[in-house]
Amino acid sequence: MNDIKKIVKRSGTSFFWSMRLLPKAKRNAMYTLYAFCRHIDDIIDSDNTVMSEKMELIQAWREEMDNIYDRKVPTTDIGRKIYKNCMRFKLPKEEFLRLINSISMDIPNPVQAPDMLQFKEYCRGVAGVPGNLSLRIFGCTDEKVIEELSTALGNALQITNILRDVKEDAVADRLYIPKECLLKANINSTSPSEVIVNKNLTIARQDLAQMAEEEFAKADKLIPLLDKKSARPVKAIRAIYRRYFDIMKNRGWEIISPKPTISRFDKLSLAVRAYFSK
Repeated sequence: MNDIKKIVKRSGTSFFWSMRLLPKAKRNAMYTLYAFCRHIDDIIDSDNTVMSEKMELIQAWREEMDNIYDRKVPTTDIGRKIYKNCMRFKLPKEEFLRLINSISMDIPNPVQAPDMLQFKEYCRGVAGVPGNLSLRIFGCTDEKVIEELSTALGNALQITNILRDVKEDAVADRLYIPKECLLKANINSTSPSEVIVNKNLTIARQDLAQMAEEEFAKADKLIPLLDKKSARPVKAIRAIYRRYFDIMKNRGWEIISPKPTISRFDKLSLAVRAYFSK
């Protein structure tokens, strides 16, 4: 389990600080879940793997999910950790597959200005799925709350990531800002290198930021529906991402670099305060 923990800690993820405060079984499940998400993401992002191999690896992970859920022997270390640490929480197979499919939207070609339907499906998969599975690990059993909260908070978190990483994504020839936001800003190009230098990018980012504000507000109304223990880690990760969002909002959406940063100490402080807030 130490190797999984090292993957999570080394990544610098904001989630690490909310995970540390969980009881051991839930903490190990969350470390494993994050390591899985990170592993799939690394497959897609790797510059050292040819496209055909990436597609084969992704297909192999779909088959690994069959192994896990059909009670066969998983063939990977992370697969075995998922079986050992996560299955006690009755996590749905379809959510894992949805995450794999959404992250895989960047192959064989990078995502560039998806339409709003594709954008929402992407956010639901890459951020909503971890939220959906996490809520189950935390102890929530209300399916309606799980779906609505994981979708709202997942959207807010992923939009924050997109706003934060817009320049970095453009360098990788990716553009996650929805086409509708670009068109409202009179940006007709979907080329990342062209959009990133367009003077109207600020307008598109403001439009996307408004969506994030609305999703944060939805999540804030749903979090009190959780019991106290389940709500604590949710409030912790929400607090850290809200800080990233507010840093960008306060400095102005015309500024795309440098990326906002939060020190490890501040992340831990935010997580602890939110974790033990009423």
